[in-house]
Amino acid sequence: MLKACCIALFAVALLAQQTTVPFVGCKSDGQVGPLGAPTGANKAVQISAGAAERLAYYKAARGPGVLAPRGWQCLGAYGSSGAFLMLAPTPIDMQHGSAGPGIQMSFSNGGTSGRFAVARVIARVFPAHRAFAEQVIAEGIEKASNFPFGPWPGDKLTYKSGDVVEYETPANSDGLGTNSRLNKNDSPIRGVAIVTGPETGLLQLSVRLPGNLADLTAVIIQQVERDAATPR
Repeated sequence: MLKACCIALFAVALLAQQTTVPFVGCKSDGQVGPLGAPTGANKAVQISAGAAERLAYYKAARGPGVLAPRGWQCLGAYGSSGAFLMLAPTPIDMQHGSAGPGIQMSFSNGGTSGRFAVARVIARVFPAHRAFAEQVIAEGIEKASNFPFGPWPGDKLTYKSGDVVEYETPANSDGLGTNSRLNKNDSPIRGVAIVTGPETGLLQLSVRLPGNLADLTAVIIQQVERDAATPR
């Protein structure tokens, strides 16, 4: 029995181990103009060696970074409301979004004009923070109908805590996944939304990978959760 337990633990250690992936800086544009791609050290991650060989850590000068397949293109945007990073295997169209594979990692600042985006997601999927959404609605700046309460009908939600929810938006459906620049198509969108910080900010990851990379989706989601839980 003891031997079997040790073998199982060793197998888990092989699957997920401390390693690094390359850092890739991304250009961005926003409130004070274009920003160059930052430089950075390789990212330490707790993932399998096989996954690490296929992933890199992408980050713009402002906003959160994210794991994504190596060789993808990236472009960031920022402003007083927050920041987001788009990634895709093909040139990125910020205006029209992605109809194919893509990743969006975003942060909305609940202490600025980003509070409207935060409140909309809270109304949908974070009942523990309902008071924040109600406070934003009470300002009367936007119509109350812009903040429907309750999840999108098709979304599958998995709550990790009152502040963290993993989700899947089905193919050809509107949901938390399409609350991004990933347009609906015949593939689902997976990701995680996280309420964070003293000003009730929101991190949201939306992921749609091609079939040959689909096994990396869970790795990318879990790394965002680990990064969000790490004190800064």
